[in-house]
Amino acid sequence: MTTLGRRTRILAATTATAGLLLVAGCSSDDGGSGSKTAAGGVELVKGGQLTTCTHLPYPPFQSEIDGKVQGFDVALIDLVAKNLGVKQEILDTPFENFKTGAFLNSGECDVAAAGMTITDERKKNVDFSDPYFEATQALLVDKDSGITSLADAKAKNAKLGAQAQTTGEDYAKSQGLDPVSFESSDAVLNGLRTGQVKGVIIDYPVVQGWLKDSANSSAFEVAEQINTGEQYGFSVKKGNTKLVDAIDKALTDAKADGTYKKLYEKWIGPYDESAASASPSAS
Repeated sequence: MTTLGRRTRILAATTATAGLLLVAGCSSDDGGSGSKTAAGGVELVKGGQLTTCTHLPYPPFQSEIDGKVQGFDVALIDLVAKNLGVKQEILDTPFENFKTGAFLNSGECDVAAAGMTITDERKKNVDFSDPYFEATQALLVDKDSGITSLADAKAKNAKLGAQAQTTGEDYAKSQGLDPVSFESSDAVLNGLRTGQVKGVIIDYPVVQGWLKDSANSSAFEVAEQINTGEQYGFSVKKGNTKLVDAIDKALTDAKADGTYKKLYEKWIGPYDESAASASPSAS
């Protein structure tokens, strides 16, 4: 994956939802001095801010829009930051970090938010929040490809693509396929658009957003939606239970007061009740 050599970028995060725009500030716990201890005794890597690792772009979860990093994940972590009395800052990093927890464990970031599937392998390196999103994979193809399913693509020996180091790529390989690896979701979709591959296996929410563009929907279609039982979670450094608790509380409150539903409809599309019903035991 070519992003290994890419420099990281620090970006200010914001939501465009009225009333949810994060106002930077210090909690009473830090005495207004930018202490690394936030509300609830949560220890932060930098005073006055919740530093989030992500990998851009990954719409609708996080991407740069009008010079700001916005998306579903960004909006949810903004809620956590608000409860902690700090602002969210985003660090754009290679996706490999999310398997190993490298930037969390080295103290570069407090939390990782990247539309990341909870897996047993990743749990060895990081601790996860409660699941916050039920995810499926999709096989997206050119309408002229003649491909009707993943089995059909395999039978026709069609060249498929996937994002490197993701569960989509893992799933393709588990099915005996050898997908072309791309460094980001945008690169995957561009590979399909430019004919480098006949189809791609990618998270369905990404496809939903991409097909909202009429130019894309007129030329491409979902050949198969693949239920892999995946759930997204936010991750933190192992043992950081106070931050996990803070994230879980923000998620629980958002689901209870309707904020989650509003954000879902804004960033994902028509609200799917099952997206918010994931239980901690399901992770």
